[in-house]
Amino acid sequence: MDTLLDVRDLHVEFRTRDGVAKAVNGVNYSVNAGETLAVLGESGSGKSVTAQAVMGILDSPPGHITRGRIFFQGADLLSLHREARRQLRGARMAMIFQDALSALNPVLSVGAQLGEMFVVHRGLSRRDARARAVELMDRVRIPAAKERVGDYPHQFSGGMRQRIMIAMAMALEPDLIIADEPTTALDVTVQAQVMELLAELQREMHMGLILITHDLGVVADVADKIAVMYAGRIVETAPVHEIYKAPAHPYTKGLLDSIPRLDQKGQELYAIKGLPPSLLRIPPGCAFNPRCPMAQEVCRTDEPPLYEVAPHRASACHFWKETLDG
Repeated sequence: MDTLLDVRDLHVEFRTRDGVAKAVNGVNYSVNAGETLAVLGESGSGKSVTAQAVMGILDSPPGHITRGRIFFQGADLLSLHREARRQLRGARMAMIFQDALSALNPVLSVGAQLGEMFVVHRGLSRRDARARAVELMDRVRIPAAKERVGDYPHQFSGGMRQRIMIAMAMALEPDLIIADEPTTALDVTVQAQVMELLAELQREMHMGLILITHDLGVVADVADKIAVMYAGRIVETAPVHEIYKAPAHPYTKGLLDSIPRLDQKGQELYAIKGLPPSLLRIPPGCAFNPRCPMAQEVCRTDEPPLYEVAPHRASACHFWKETLDG
């Protein structure tokens, strides 16, 4: 399979008045053509910051990439000139943001915003761009697209706005799409519809897809492989079905146990104890050790590497064998 994106040893920090927040600490992952990678973790784990670094939209200052390489179709993105990087966005790689109402311009019609992609990158006239916008709205199944192309973002429901964001991302048929929490604040039925649409378009266009979420339940049917992040590090990677069958890191196990189940009606929901650490003061050793039920002295002193658990599987836990057996 052709490797679209290859992130190597990426480090990102934010220099603030309170100190240096180490948001991303040595992230490695890759995405192939036609493949879906799900990146999971709680808020503040570094999922979105990694995506912003890949897209070249990291706010700097205060954000700074201090180490690492990002290769897209063999080209080192971090060495590209700003204009060359800008030309990649939209045309060859695109991003779907989690809050469509904030991401869309409230004073421009959705047709104008969709059409702008074709005007800027393809040199189409405004009339032709508007016609392409209608085609895109039809493609993501927005009813009465021709009549609604002149409507504004606030005139659409949350689910329809998310479909517009998907249409905008895939307008120029990029090779890679990053979807950052694309189903946040949507009800369960609409979540399923949005995820089904994304998966269908991904298969149709044979593009790579990075799906960022905190919800393991959302990605079960669409992801090929999963990378779990905690405190700026990837703590487990595995093919999707293997990670659901037997997680090899206590944090992943905690996330799985937190998913509500139909066969546990009336029982108290499980929750991982404690809170994620401050990125200004990440604890020594394993960052998860203050919350981990399996933590021992070595966990508080030695940072675990990513141990190879099995082919295409890795876990950053000193006691990954016990986790698997449990």
